[in-house]
Amino acid sequence: MTFVVTDACVKCKFTDCVNVCPVDCFHEGEFMLVINPDSCIDCGVCEPECPVDAIRPESPELLIWAERGREYSQKWPVITASKKPLPDADKHRDETGKFEKYIEDETDLR
Repeated sequence: MTFVVTDACVKCKFTDCVNVCPVDCFHEGEFMLVINPDSCIDCGVCEPECPVDAIRPESPELLIWAERGREYSQKWPVITASKKPLPDADKHRDETGKFEKYIEDETDLR
């Protein structure tokens, strides 16, 4: 099992989680982070650090996020230090369905 970054990260991209990750399994795209499931050691220290509850343990209903994490971690660089969240993060904090709403295809996920 692994942890996954879910829809709540999209358009927010808080990075508090990366500072506590002992294996540097976070990767950064333009609008969100992902966890590389092949690097994650399932320690869970990142989960409580996320201010929007975007990090969850992998479960059957969240498999799409593990798949996205695997795919995008091959394309995006590793992030190991916190950065400022996206400028409109607070505006999008409680929004749902953001991945489908804002990200039309993988080219939007640079």
